[in-house]
Amino acid sequence: MRVLRLVAATFMARPLMAQTPPAVDREFRAVWVATVGNIDWPSKPGLSTWEQQRELLAILDRTVALNMNAVVFHVRPGADALYASPYEPWSQYITGRQGRGPEPPWDPLAFAVEQAHKRGLELHAWFNPYRAAYNRDTGIARTHIARTNPKLVRQYGRFLWMDPGDPEVRRRSLRAIVDVVKRYDVDGVHIDDYFYPYPENDASGKRMDFPDSETYARYVASGGKLAKDDWRRSNVDKLIEAMYKEVHAAKPWVRVGISPFGIWRPGYPPQIKGFDAYAELYADSKKWLQNGWADYFAPQLYWPISPPEQSFPVLYDWWLSQNTKHRHVWPGLASYRIGENNQRRVTSQEIVAEIDTMRARNASLGHIHFNMTALMKSPDSLDERLLSRYASPALVPASPWLGAKAPGAPTARAARDTATGDIVLRLAPTQGEKVWLWTVRTYAGETWTNEVLPGWLRAHRLADPGTRRAVVTAVSRTGVESRAVEVRVP
Repeated sequence: MRVLRLVAATFMARPLMAQTPPAVDREFRAVWVATVGNIDWPSKPGLSTWEQQRELLAILDRTVALNMNAVVFHVRPGADALYASPYEPWSQYITGRQGRGPEPPWDPLAFAVEQAHKRGLELHAWFNPYRAAYNRDTGIARTHIARTNPKLVRQYGRFLWMDPGDPEVRRRSLRAIVDVVKRYDVDGVHIDDYFYPYPENDASGKRMDFPDSETYARYVASGGKLAKDDWRRSNVDKLIEAMYKEVHAAKPWVRVGISPFGIWRPGYPPQIKGFDAYAELYADSKKWLQNGWADYFAPQLYWPISPPEQSFPVLYDWWLSQNTKHRHVWPGLASYRIGENNQRRVTSQEIVAEIDTMRARNASLGHIHFNMTALMKSPDSLDERLLSRYASPALVPASPWLGAKAPGAPTARAARDTATGDIVLRLAPTQGEKVWLWTVRTYAGETWTNEVLPGWLRAHRLADPGTRRAVVTAVSRTGVESRAVEVRVP
């Protein structure tokens, strides 16, 4: 093995030269990895541990290759777990049989967190708080809530649902979320648009009401005064508020994300028409945003720019106008619809035009692609078009309300490998601190280049041996940068 011979240079922690390097881009660039129905991962149930791990690594590597910075990983699709849960059975999407753990044993969430962090990616754990199962069949494990506590579960259309009106359901859902926050080094927790279920019809085509009359009757008998629809919204409100408080009580830096249906109510703003999530899902998402019960809000804006009745920019601007607590608004994009052979079909150019539309606003930039399969298959040259917009890596926008303290200025020095001529940076955090990410800005050939590196790195080889300047910062878990320091390049 060749031993590198390095010529050390003096570390310079001094004010930056007159030509200040450009700031590193700030944009949340994320993708949903759906496990329900094996949509994105694993590709089918029953794969070996090694095959599942290879698929997951390929997902993370593609995310890095596209200069993205976060993965939203589906870990609880329906009162089950794609991790080693003390409370709920293993998901059938892992082994094909609910309750059966993988062989050889492994923990997909622990693996995903570790491998994402090695790559400098955030990993957000995605939960469904109310769905219990797709249907009532013999495939439900003995440890599933439908068997251990059936009084909490309701059959509604194709699905089994936990009753949001029962406080025990809320307690169990919060227990699952907080357990993951405490035991895994996740960067965020996330729920999407499934609250009370989307309406279903019976065999005759008649709309069915969710079967919670007994639960509501108990509420009224205990002195409750709310009308049934308001009571349902109140039940969901209680979950959202408690989730926000309990997650941050466990780990203050972990972001809470919510991805509601993209229209709060028809008529808001006036030209908007469509599904009424406030009345049908009992989701008062505007209230959650304005109460600050989320650190980032990802309304699913799955409509193109031009149709006035569901216009992407009109809806995006409306959500920004409701953001009175100045949280992050990072919409969901319908990348999965590229190539669909129906009226909802979009092009990859539409997706990048939506990114451009958001960048034209004075807002905390970010978005989430649904779904990972679109990025893996890259229909209509999607990945190539995204790279034209993700030309440089980006930091996730900071969340100073979760922790505004800047890391200490890092210690850095540069040395030249005399065998290759390459420049190697040596990086170290302030004593006693743990760095989440490094930024490295280098100047060569009259051009600045930005890099974002995982904080565990202690040595980094610069791509251009002609680099004349190097500037380094440390980044905290809440996205706050340290003071920049310049390293003398030999």
